[in-house]
Amino acid sequence: MRLGFEHSYAALPDRFFERIRPAPAREPAIALFNRELAAQLGLDAGALQAQAADLFSGNALAEDADPIAMAYAGHQFGNFVPQLGDGRALLLGELRGRDGLLRDVHLKGSGRTRFSRGGDGRAALGPMLREYVVSEAMHALGIPTTRSLAVVTTGERVLRDAGPVPGAVLARVALSHVRVGTFEYFAARGDDPGVRELLDYVIARHYPEARAAAVPALAVLDAVVGRQAALIADWMRVGFVHGVMNTDNMAISGETIDYGPCAFMDHYDPKTVFSSIDRRGRYAYANQPAIAKWNLARFAETLLPLMGPDADEAVALATGVLQEFDARCDALLLAAMRRKIGLASAEDGDAGLVSDWLACLHRGGVDFTLAFRRLAGAADAPAAGDAGAPRELFPADSPVDEWLVAWRRRLDRDPRRPGERAADMRRANPAFIPRNHRVEAALAAATDRGDLQPLQRLLGILQRPFDEQGDAAEYMRPPEPSERVLQTFCGT
Repeated sequence: MRLGFEHSYAALPDRFFERIRPAPAREPAIALFNRELAAQLGLDAGALQAQAADLFSGNALAEDADPIAMAYAGHQFGNFVPQLGDGRALLLGELRGRDGLLRDVHLKGSGRTRFSRGGDGRAALGPMLREYVVSEAMHALGIPTTRSLAVVTTGERVLRDAGPVPGAVLARVALSHVRVGTFEYFAARGDDPGVRELLDYVIARHYPEARAAAVPALAVLDAVVGRQAALIADWMRVGFVHGVMNTDNMAISGETIDYGPCAFMDHYDPKTVFSSIDRRGRYAYANQPAIAKWNLARFAETLLPLMGPDADEAVALATGVLQEFDARCDALLLAAMRRKIGLASAEDGDAGLVSDWLACLHRGGVDFTLAFRRLAGAADAPAAGDAGAPRELFPADSPVDEWLVAWRRRLDRDPRRPGERAADMRRANPAFIPRNHRVEAALAAATDRGDLQPLQRLLGILQRPFDEQGDAAEYMRPPEPSERVLQTFCGT
């Protein structure tokens, strides 16, 4: 079977990757298959699904596949590791979708490569299903992300800390898998030609407008800063915590990549951490903008030799672009928060109004997603006294009453019909997110009992995050104390 693969990355010099075939699986079977994404990629979904178990498990390859493991480095929790690479993943090739864009098709859990660093090269079923669920939920929320095409069980078990667990392979799709860490791989080796070739590749694939710039490397840096500022603002507006914002997990394309110990906040707390390995809170919810800027500084360092012969001038140019990140991210996040609280206009005091609302959530231990959704309901009410829907979420001594009065006064200066405003707010505030306790319950059913029905039900709900879905009201509910998920794991 031919899928129409192109191989732009595999056409780069051999030092960019290792050619290797995926390891075969004992008894592959499809767990999940994304027909909508297959169609978007221009594929015959029915024909592909019939062969997906073999094609995405390693037992067979499309006739036009050319599997490679990509080389990259990265700063992990601030410490530089000069060689990471696709230790358990392979790029099969690239497909040009119906929109004309080229996208990678990548296997995760496909066996050992020379980058495995002692790992088994395999993946466990639970984390691959988690990535499928969360990445597809992020797509439905309108956030740039890699997507999941299929999860295939291998019929084998892999050994993890909890003991033997079912194995699986994830087929994921991305605009590309070039990372900040890919640039670091060549820069750390003093391979300036490699950095230049990689930059030329990124310009051709992602930022063709940079080719005409006076300093193409600076133009790419500026574009990546812009995309990352928008991405982080998107994460923050929905309460998403990535969990492992290492430089090898920052895509140059501006997509969310590498869903490991990620999760969505329940009650609002800026210090929220879910990752079992982030013991000092480096990648906590509120730290994500600062960490993104730190990662971008590492990216800028790799490009300095390409910004001109004068090192001091190159540093000044790159620093000027990096210094814009905070303002760009803050502006995008404030704009998103204005939409979330029902404002179509801008005033100087809006940032303080948003900050005070979040302080009320934090002080009261109130659920982030539910509070914003209830606020949309309150916008339907014609008077401040009718704003009880959000109020009942807060403790009796909360200052939220004063905040609701201030909010109403601000709405009065932002005249729109209440119904129109509330509808806009519902389009900005999801009713449904991948709540951790729901995800974990669905994963347990799939991995412990082989029952995929709860996961399919959850996926169906998450595909329509802004709709009311009255028959799924229980999926809006925050967890009870006994249901709370405090830690998530990457599965390696």
